[in-house]
Amino acid sequence: MDRRKYLKSLALGTAGAGLLIQQSCGPKESAAAGPVENKFTIDRTKEELIRENKLASEKFFDEHEMKTITVLADIIIPKDDVSGSASEAGVPDFIEFIVKDMPRYQTPIRGGIKWLDLQCMRRYDGDFASLPSDKQIEMVEEIAYPERAKPEMQPGVNFFNTMRDLTACGFFTSKIGIADLGYEGNKPNQWDGVPQEVLDQYGVKYDQRTLDIAVKFNA
Repeated sequence: MDRRKYLKSLALGTAGAGLLIQQSCGPKESAAAGPVENKFTIDRTKEELIRENKLASEKFFDEHEMKTITVLADIIIPKDDVSGSASEAGVPDFIEFIVKDMPRYQTPIRGGIKWLDLQCMRRYDGDFASLPSDKQIEMVEEIAYPERAKPEMQPGVNFFNTMRDLTACGFFTSKIGIADLGYEGNKPNQWDGVPQEVLDQYGVKYDQRTLDIAVKFNA
């Protein structure tokens, strides 16, 4: 199973589903301009929009932390011939919003970045985001596989697991990620009736009027 297929399973599994239920919304696409105030729609109450706009106006991560989050997210879900990368899907902004909306993530993410930088300073004399890509991957390999990680790498394993969950959730609830999944949503007026083998099994059939009016779909 390749990484992208694994992450799809993760996004639709227990960890990803838990975040989806709690958030019930995908990431906003990245934008060069400042926060744009959301207007009332049928999927948000006035109170929810006030809170959402308040959170969007605040900033938690500093520039270095956002750079690190972006690098990690793109290592977890890189651009390929199917779709764009995690950062192109707006995942860093999604994570920035999540830690403000769900403060319990603030210490694990910020602390994890500091832990990662400290490890890289000791090994490579540089912070993670500033390292060459091969050194970044080398470091990630130490914490991306819990069953192979050394005991002293456990804080990094926990951090990377959290980043992987948030990245998968953010990506697969974005426009790019939904297209990657191939999800098309419900398609009304295209049901062509009960399969013939089921009708035959129970010895029933549609009358002609039902076939003409209710069952047959004319493209």
